[in-house]
Amino acid sequence: MMCQTRCPSDINYIQFTKLLRADAKNSGKDAQCSHGGAIQSLMKIMTSPKLNQNRLEWLTPDLKTKETSEYLFFVGCLPYFDLFFSDIKANSLEIARSTIKILNFFGIEPKLLANERCCGHDLLWTGDFDNFKMLAQHNLSEIKKSGIKKLITSCPECLTCFRLDYPEFFGKLDFEVVHITEFLSDKLSKEKVKTKPLKKKVTYQDPCRLGRFLNIFENPRMIIKSIPEIEFSDMLRSGKNSICCGTNSWINCDKFSKLIQVERLKEAKSTGAEVLITACPKCQIHFSCAQNDVNFPKEDKLEILDLTTLFAEAIT
Repeated sequence: MMCQTRCPSDINYIQFTKLLRADAKNSGKDAQCSHGGAIQSLMKIMTSPKLNQNRLEWLTPDLKTKETSEYLFFVGCLPYFDLFFSDIKANSLEIARSTIKILNFFGIEPKLLANERCCGHDLLWTGDFDNFKMLAQHNLSEIKKSGIKKLITSCPECLTCFRLDYPEFFGKLDFEVVHITEFLSDKLSKEKVKTKPLKKKVTYQDPCRLGRFLNIFENPRMIIKSIPEIEFSDMLRSGKNSICCGTNSWINCDKFSKLIQVERLKEAKSTGAEVLITACPKCQIHFSCAQNDVNFPKEDKLEILDLTTLFAEAIT
């Protein structure tokens, strides 16, 4: 959304990009997908009404969930990312486990959907509106049957789908949609929360969807700074001026994407940080992938942690 933020003519690049890609797709021109298009294929498979998934086997006995709850944790594609990117040890499911640990810490046992599907974000952004709508309708039907009042997600792209895209296609939702950083910062502002100190020097990557799309900039920083003995430094380009992790929707991940990722990692390192905190599963994957390259300097490597994982460490 950098183009839309800076454009002096106030052009709606977001809608322009979606519609242009849809027109291209309808003309038989598909996007150049990274990872051989495997992730897009998986999303299309998930549109099948007869699909049987084993989505919840990652749950461990210490994580408390309920069949009936006011809160739903929408997990998204984390279980699949964990398998797709096991070679770079992205450990995406730790984000899901950490989210439930945080909710449990505040006395909430969320419901999880055994038949949840991908939110459809990437199909929407590659112009595949039909399959996006199929995924969205399935999810909305499952959520309606669950009877929940609040949906919590740890993924900024799921957040934008539910908060912006689903209402655009299907009308106002009858449940509240909250990102885990919004939930957590609200709790920290109202309650005295005791966390253990973490001696870490950290910096933070603003995800595009969470940041420029939804203006959620201060919540993550408030959470990081609430942890005793954390040393936090922002990168030179942060907030609305933050640069992205190089690619989105698993398309066109090329040498230019890698250059952006390496540049951003060097900027993070220049703050004196030892840890790069992300708040988007894809940011974590893309930066981990860039560092996993044999040509990436070992001395420039950072530990990459999702914000949920950082906070879960401070409360356990």
